Amino acid sequence: MNYWPLVGVAIVVLGFALRRNPALVVVVAGLASGIAAGKPLGELLELLGTAFVANRTLLLFVLTLPVIGLLERHGLRDRARGWIASFRSLTLSRLLVCYLGLRQLLSMFGLIDLAGHAQTVRPLLAPMSEAAAAQEGQALDDQDRDRVRALAAATDNVGRFFGEDVFLAFGAVLLIQGFYAGHGIALEPMAIALWALPTAIAAFVIHALRIAWFNRRLHRTAGRKRDADA
Repeated sequence: MNYWPLVGVAIVVLGFALRRNPALVVVVAGLASGIAAGKPLGELLELLGTAFVANRTLLLFVLTLPVIGLLERHGLRDRARGWIASFRSLTLSRLLVCYLGLRQLLSMFGLIDLAGHAQTVRPLLAPMSEAAAAQEGQALDDQDRDRVRALAAATDNVGRFFGEDVFLAFGAVLLIQGFYAGHGIALEPMAIALWALPTAIAAFVIHALRIAWFNRRLHRTAGRKRDADA
């Protein structure tokens, strides 16, 4: 057995340990492994080009983080807090429940990656939730602020997870259809998606109640802190 193609693994480990450019390290490791395996350079370049074209949609996710980081550096989170503060009647519960409904609805139509932790939760939803909680007269300490952020992230998770099951072309729906077809049961994707709708509605109601309960508990905690300070 020829172990020389494994040199690419050593290059990846060494490159990451030296904190070199990840893309450059992976490309060099791939070329080194291919050459060690005896493949011509032209064939290796063709494989790299094919892999790049096949996975070009990943560039959207690769570009998301630096764009969000640049916007945050220029005050995106502060502007989100200030914008929410202008809505006097907007509470933490109303904000998160509205986001939950919107996230589920978008996921039901297949727009899964239109929102998410990197795109909306960290730069927008989390600071907006903190501002909504603060304008209700709740002084947030570090622990409360972390809980509000965690609830915002959980709201996004619940909305996506239980909304995407209703989308006809979702992988899980097609997997269920294939499983039943293998056992002689013919099911249409529409029927599977419709049966996921009651679960999505139940998830919305349950998590909305959790948000309301969390907001009430946050109110009580803030009240006890004010009494203790007085």
